[in-house]
Amino acid sequence: MFSAQLPGTPVGTVKLWATTEGLRRLDFRKGPDLALPGERISADPAPPIVREALDALKGYFRGENRALDIPLDLGAITDFQKRVFERLRAIPYGQVATYGDVARSLDLGPAGARAVGQAVGANPVAIVVPCHRVVASTGALHGYSGGLGRKAALLRIEGIEVDGAEAGSKVHPEVLRLPL
Repeated sequence: MFSAQLPGTPVGTVKLWATTEGLRRLDFRKGPDLALPGERISADPAPPIVREALDALKGYFRGENRALDIPLDLGAITDFQKRVFERLRAIPYGQVATYGDVARSLDLGPAGARAVGQAVGANPVAIVVPCHRVVASTGALHGYSGGLGRKAALLRIEGIEVDGAEAGSKVHPEVLRLPL
């Protein structure tokens, strides 16, 4: 397991952990490394995947990189979580979907939105699996493990207007910001 940090982003310092196979975790929180029990964080030179992920994220924060096609090694996730994460990666840059939209796209029943919400909340690689693009059925901000301020900032990076950074703040994906 390898660890790296990307300081000075619009959402604060981003910490990431990767194996030689792919990105394992991406987090904003301060505190101890998030290696799984028994995993060792290496001080060796980082494998290419770490450099690729850092470069891709730097481009994303500069507004130059819309597709984060970073290989993932998510470890022990359920098949359901894998399906949800794949669907989240299909939400285009600069667009949002509701939990219900994601549930319907996966042919889930009436309780599907709640199940999707639980899977989204367990996303270990925020931004790369863009859970920030999922909003409440009302089109408002709702839930984000990195904090709603970060969710609003990520949406704004993608050109989406957000009324605030609190739960219930209206998200306006229909407002197009064009460079003048």
